[in-house]
Amino acid sequence: MGNGALDGAVIAVAGAGGPAGRATLLRLAEAGAIVIGSDNDPERLAEAVDAARYAHGGATVTGDTVDLLDLDSTREWAARTEKEFGRVDGLVHLVGGWRGSETFTKTSVDDWDLLELLLVRTVQHTSLAFHEGLQRSDRGRYVLISAAGATRPTAGNAAYAAAKAAAEAWTLAMGDYFRKAGGEQGPTSAAVILVVKALVHDAMRAERPNAKFAGFTDVRDLAEAIAGVWDKPAAELNGNRLWLTEKP
Repeated sequence: MGNGALDGAVIAVAGAGGPAGRATLLRLAEAGAIVIGSDNDPERLAEAVDAARYAHGGATVTGDTVDLLDLDSTREWAARTEKEFGRVDGLVHLVGGWRGSETFTKTSVDDWDLLELLLVRTVQHTSLAFHEGLQRSDRGRYVLISAAGATRPTAGNAAYAAAKAAAEAWTLAMGDYFRKAGGEQGPTSAAVILVVKALVHDAMRAERPNAKFAGFTDVRDLAEAIAGVWDKPAAELNGNRLWLTEKP
């Protein structure tokens, strides 16, 4: 534990209470990172934090209940994290949500209203709050989890795909900030997008034992890919999409 690129790194995880968040807290703690999770469900967050601490005795894993839809609260979280731990080396964005319809014609604009908040506004707020701290780091990484549907939307997923595409564009703009800040030497921090078809975890398999989940990414494999982001140079990652499923 703690002998690689993540040893001593300070990583914030937004949306830490869900299955992907739990797996990510576990993997980052195992790698020796100091992990600060946030979630809008305090009980779910506490369970995820406790699980990571229990699995990796001695690891520093904490939880903050933060309203990521409030920019000032998100900025306070970023500032508090950097002040307490002296640095911030990563923000992993795992805030999710999905709404779909049977056909394009039946799409509800109300779905967009919800997904714009969950999938876009939280990206805007976390990136604006953390970008300066990440740029000050010698290994800063902003990691967005996106979906293949953003590249090839299906008729029933218009709102979801549009929100994911908007989140990707915002993240790529942040990557351009890192590129320009790096100057001739190249970026020292990176904004990177990990693309999945969908995620699967043990509870889903238990509920649907005969399902194939073809092309889905297990949350543990996603966590491994997230940790691997710190093993690669910023210039190789910045402004790029890394596909964890087949490219459409």
